[in-house]
Amino acid sequence: MHWNVINKVQSYLNCGIHSTSQISFLAKMGVYLSTPKTDKLSEDGENDKLKFGLSSMQGWRASMEDAHSALLDLDNETAFFGVFDGHGGRVVAKFCAKYLHSQVLKSEAYSSGDLGTAVHKAFFRMDEMMRGQRGWRELSALGDKMNKFSGMIEGLIWSPRGSDSKNAEDDWALEEGPHSDFDGPTCGSTACVALIRNNQLVVANAGDSRCVISRAGQAYNLSRDHKPELVAERERILKAGGFIRMGRINGSLNLARAIGDMEFKQNKFLPPEKQIVTSNPDINVVELCNEDDFLVLACDGIWDCMSSQQLVDFIHEHIHTESSLSAVCERVLDRCLAPSTMGGDGCDNMTMILVQFKKPVSDKKKADVGEQSAKGKEES
Repeated sequence: MHWNVINKVQSYLNCGIHSTSQISFLAKMGVYLSTPKTDKLSEDGENDKLKFGLSSMQGWRASMEDAHSALLDLDNETAFFGVFDGHGGRVVAKFCAKYLHSQVLKSEAYSSGDLGTAVHKAFFRMDEMMRGQRGWRELSALGDKMNKFSGMIEGLIWSPRGSDSKNAEDDWALEEGPHSDFDGPTCGSTACVALIRNNQLVVANAGDSRCVISRAGQAYNLSRDHKPELVAERERILKAGGFIRMGRINGSLNLARAIGDMEFKQNKFLPPEKQIVTSNPDINVVELCNEDDFLVLACDGIWDCMSSQQLVDFIHEHIHTESSLSAVCERVLDRCLAPSTMGGDGCDNMTMILVQFKKPVSDKKKADVGEQSAKGKEES
């Protein structure tokens, strides 16, 4: 642990500063290790339409607060990918990785084919599910050893009603217990997810994780980094009673949208989308074409070190020489890792998902037929 961080915490406490946002800010500053943890969690998978690889690395941070989801078969025709960058703790990111895709799948909008509305509602649903007794219990189970221990102690004196029921998620808000009035976690997470169904790509984003597509080698951002200084974000923050200091909301959070962070969502007179911090995602629907090479979802630990186009170029340089897509991701993580903690960039947790589009055989045949017919017309 860096002594300058410890001293700063001590100076805040000595000055009588104990507010939630100020303590949260210190937690979110992050503490660096003396040497980085470069072990990587990597995975590959493919079906007849897509091929993916992913990798995540703790790096210089004292803990790993990123999480991810990669499901080639959310249903028979839909794939789901997501990256979640936690701040102030890991539990919200892990909660999203565990539950967000299932809430998309359960939505009536999803059943009717409206993927954008389904994922939009699922983002708000995360905040709802993390409140109350059941929310507290789920977050405790996903948290650190202290949270797990406190959950075990509670289990000895109180047994949750119907906790083993298959319909437990449906009865989420009905569970009662000593934490029924729990308002939700003060830590939070970004969420950037992509759903792919046939030729339709739906991207939903809240925070500063990013989704980028390579189309004929050109990088196109499919999400926007939600920073407090953006005009629309600033207006919402100020109208909701917040302020921005040194690029941070209430001097604490450097994101304008996130799941969790309930301390910024306490205005009872405003809907969720108008709170100081909102989990309201931007939705981007894209029609895929034959020029699309691959899709990248990554946390800001990557984007702090490489621009969208730099990353796309780097992937094109290595995608045909590496043994797997996860190996390409690992090379990116190693490329971004800082040699020391002096500069700041390259010191964050890093997570990246690379999704490659397979060209359907039927499309290739259609293209061949089209070329032949065109030649026939020229000859005639």
